[in-house]
Amino acid sequence: MRLYDCDHCGQTIHFDNRTCVNCGYRLAFVPELLEMHAIGQDQQAQMNSSAAPSPMDATWHLFSDQNHKVRLCENAAIDVCNWTVLADDPHPFCPACRHNRLVPDASTEEGLNQWRSISQAQRHLFYSMMRWNLPRINRDEDPEGGLVFDFLVDEIQPDGTLKAAMTGHENGLIAIRAAEADDATREQIRVSMNEPYRTLLGHFRHETGHYIWDRLVRDGGKLDQFRAAFGDETADYGEALRRNYEVGPPPDWQQFYVSTYASSHPWEDFAETFAHYLHIVDTLETARAYGISIEPRRHEELSAEVAFNPYAASGAEQLVSAWVPFSLALNSIHRSMGVPDLYPFILAPAVVAKLQFVHQLIHDHMANAAASQPTQPATFAA
Repeated sequence: MRLYDCDHCGQTIHFDNRTCVNCGYRLAFVPELLEMHAIGQDQQAQMNSSAAPSPMDATWHLFSDQNHKVRLCENAAIDVCNWTVLADDPHPFCPACRHNRLVPDASTEEGLNQWRSISQAQRHLFYSMMRWNLPRINRDEDPEGGLVFDFLVDEIQPDGTLKAAMTGHENGLIAIRAAEADDATREQIRVSMNEPYRTLLGHFRHETGHYIWDRLVRDGGKLDQFRAAFGDETADYGEALRRNYEVGPPPDWQQFYVSTYASSHPWEDFAETFAHYLHIVDTLETARAYGISIEPRRHEELSAEVAFNPYAASGAEQLVSAWVPFSLALNSIHRSMGVPDLYPFILAPAVVAKLQFVHQLIHDHMANAAASQPTQPATFAA
């Protein structure tokens, strides 16, 4: 994730900020520009109104461009979202929030806190999707297969037992268990399932990988190339998952898969690989934004610097060559603090080849989309 500057005072600001701590200006992420901006309410619109509009109904302008008119996403009213909508867009929600169907109950403290954590992870996902102009057709455009999110609450059964909501994907519908927004619940599940890593953002990236598979592999005529890299996805999915949970992964799984779950079925292998590709790219962009470089004394082979834009990398090899030294350093720092490794995974050559498939899939789609819409602005910010 990039760092930004408040265009009113120059203060360093971050993707999730709402207000500049230096000048007090309202801040918002402007999706069509893929940038954070200081915004001010449009005075002319207020003068033409009989009553001052609420912040959600008001028209705002960018401090750097008063002709660029926006509204706040309707979810800003409960401090769930800090994105904007173009002023002439009839939709009340920003390009990320408009994909949501079932959301936590914001009238309760628990529901609102869950909703805020979920939204933060979702907006990080959509940032990456928009950087690459990945498919994100909603259910208004495609009622059967459009991308839509349900954030599901657990149910109390008549006998008093808890029926946990399930996280998963089917035909563009992504379900996320809302309770996993609670750190204690998510950590309990991680430990019980013997997983090295489990986060809300990881769920979003993994489940969206299934949607991307539908759109770019199945519907994009890439099945033969996919099978050459990941295997035959026509293998019985239910049986594959049953075997994974009852028997576990093959003994040599680390030579071929990024995680044990990836070894269960080619669909899960792709979704896990897609999620890790996003993990790597977004984290390297953050390292680049902070100017972090790795120069271990007397261990020059572990040196690394992100001297390139990870979102415009030449290939998976370039990303992995930088990522491995960074992840080793970050893991060592975590161990020094007595906490688990940040990235407890091994990127074997077979896994890098799969990351290259994902890389090529994303960048081919972006090139094709740009060719069909030559007037679209570039999404590769420096």
